[in-house]
Amino acid sequence: MDAGIGFPMIYLTNIFPTMVNWGSFFFSVLLLLSILSCEPSISDRQVPVALWASDTLTNYSVDPWGAIDRGDSTQPRIRLLFTGHEYADGVDSILHILENHGIKGYFFFTGDFIRAYPLAIQKIKDAGHYIGCHSNRHLLYADWIKRDSLLVTHDAWKKDLDSNYLALKPFGIERADHKLFMAPYEWYNQSISKWCKQEGLTLLNFSPGLITQADYTVPDDKNYRSTMEIVGKTLQNARNGALNGAFLLIHVGSSPYRTNKLYWELDTLLTELEKMGYQFQVFP
Repeated sequence: MDAGIGFPMIYLTNIFPTMVNWGSFFFSVLLLLSILSCEPSISDRQVPVALWASDTLTNYSVDPWGAIDRGDSTQPRIRLLFTGHEYADGVDSILHILENHGIKGYFFFTGDFIRAYPLAIQKIKDAGHYIGCHSNRHLLYADWIKRDSLLVTHDAWKKDLDSNYLALKPFGIERADHKLFMAPYEWYNQSISKWCKQEGLTLLNFSPGLITQADYTVPDDKNYRSTMEIVGKTLQNARNGALNGAFLLIHVGSSPYRTNKLYWELDTLLTELEKMGYQFQVFP
């Protein structure tokens, strides 16, 4: 019995140091792999994205459908985006306020807007702001419910985009230097994102969680947001740091049925944001 019990005890005693050594080895390997996994690979590192002039994104967020919707979330910097299709009633007010604050904006227009308001386009260009495409006829690209379902063919999308650029050509705005794109309705899917990349375009969208883009709504709309609500919510987000790196979207005009225009409060909004330490883009 002693011999029978003693053999396995001796055996375990002899191999225990080896087991400890192998355990240490595997632990070291796992530790090394863990460290390496924290280091971003070349494929994981974000490629810098040149927006306009000296404004370049090095840290940014991309939404699930492929659009860049925020800059560096660690920095108190906001980029102002403006779109226009049907209405232009706020252009002069917006340009005046931006000039007073020394801010430059990113403006995106449909072909319909450009043809209807050529003087507005020229004013915005002369003021040194970026002007880009927002589609030609403000098409709805994807189904509101089934977002993956396209409502346009690639050929129709491409033809519409080309017409949008053609409308900008008389103003000296060339496609080669203006490759930022805002989808109509700010609604798109991965197919649209893929087509944009094929055309060498950078797809942008407003940052999630913001409501300034609701400045087009009118009181009868279910999604109506008053200007007071929009400004209040935006400043609340700002105090919480939610505007770091934000892309803030405002429309250059809205329906006459909306009697409390957001752009009337734009000066107040920008002033309060600047007091909180937020900065805005400035092109040389």
